[in-house]
Amino acid sequence: MNDTALAVNPAMRHKARHFAVQAIYQWQLTGYSPEEIEQQFLEDQPVKGTDLSYLHDLISGVITHVAELDTIFEPHLSRPLKDLDQVDKAILRLGTFELVHRPDIPYRVVINESIMLAKEFAEQDSHKFVNGVLDKVVRARALA
Repeated sequence: MNDTALAVNPAMRHKARHFAVQAIYQWQLTGYSPEEIEQQFLEDQPVKGTDLSYLHDLISGVITHVAELDTIFEPHLSRPLKDLDQVDKAILRLGTFELVHRPDIPYRVVINESIMLAKEFAEQDSHKFVNGVLDKVVRARALA
C-alpha cells in the first residue's frame, strides 16, 4: 500500500460526498459557479471532519465534466434525463464521476456510497434506481 491509500479516511470521504451531493444539487438549481458554491458550503455547513480536498475535487469535477457524465449514465435510465429527480441526478452524476475519474476507488465503494446517499437524501426507492443505473454503468465500461 502506498502512503495515499493509508491516509484515506472513509468517514471523512463520506462527509465529502454528503456535502458534494448538496452542492451539486444547488448548482443544478442555481447555476452558480463551483467556486461560489464551495465557498458557501465552507462558510455555512459543519464541514469539520470532512475531507475538504476531496470535496473540492468532487464539486469541481462533476460540474466540469457534467456533459460527459450525463452521456455515460443516460443510456441506462428508464426515463428521460430531463424527467429525473434533481437529487437522483446529483447522486448519479457524483457516482459516475467517481467511477470514471477516480479509478483508485473500487466501484463497489462508489456504488455503496451512492446507495447510502440516495437513502439519506432521495425518495424512498431511489437507492434501488441509483444502484441499478450505476451497476449498468460499471458493466458497460467493463465491456468497452
